[in-house]
Amino acid sequence: MMQISRVNRNKHIAKVTYDRLTPIYDWLAGASERRFMLQGVQMLAMNPGESVLELGCGTGKALVELCDRVGEAGTVHALDLSRGMLNRSRTRLAGAGLQTRGNLLEGDGAHLPYCTASFNAIFICFTLELFDTPEIPLVLQECRRVLVPKGRLGVVAMLKTEPVGMMVRLYEWFHERLPAYVDCRPIDATQMIQSTGFSIHQHQIRKMWGLPVEVVIARKI
Repeated sequence: MMQISRVNRNKHIAKVTYDRLTPIYDWLAGASERRFMLQGVQMLAMNPGESVLELGCGTGKALVELCDRVGEAGTVHALDLSRGMLNRSRTRLAGAGLQTRGNLLEGDGAHLPYCTASFNAIFICFTLELFDTPEIPLVLQECRRVLVPKGRLGVVAMLKTEPVGMMVRLYEWFHERLPAYVDCRPIDATQMIQSTGFSIHQHQIRKMWGLPVEVVIARKI
């Protein structure tokens, strides 16, 4: 297995950093990430009446899309470590007239506060890369636990491949030197998902700023 960079900041620093970045996050990353988010939501193919959980909801752009897709009969839950991001998500849902449709909680994706077999689908967009390498399997195991049998997992993540490209090397260089602000890094989400008891059903690779990005749809075995 290829070497995946470690995350050299603790979760308290992550929480404080994202609270501070909340007012400018959409300006910093929202526009570039949006098209990948929309593709991931489309591929997840939510149906009216289904239940879905988003891990790392950020400023709530995907939540609006998910609420629209599951309709009034469906349920949408979200978990984020940052209170600032959660407050921004609530504001965005309210602006779309969906304030009663999203159930948002502050928490850690490695310890999900939900019952077993609670959701038809889980969506994780540019968030799995924020967890340290040994913790990613724990996050995915928790996802598997709270999904119903044959439940769907949608992941959008920066991808590390072999041979490692120049843009990935440059990104990892910044990741090592600015761990609080460049805390995500390219991973091999597909391999990690398969190793946790999921089967891959769809997989696409695209580019963002020259960095490979993979969109993965998997099912709980």
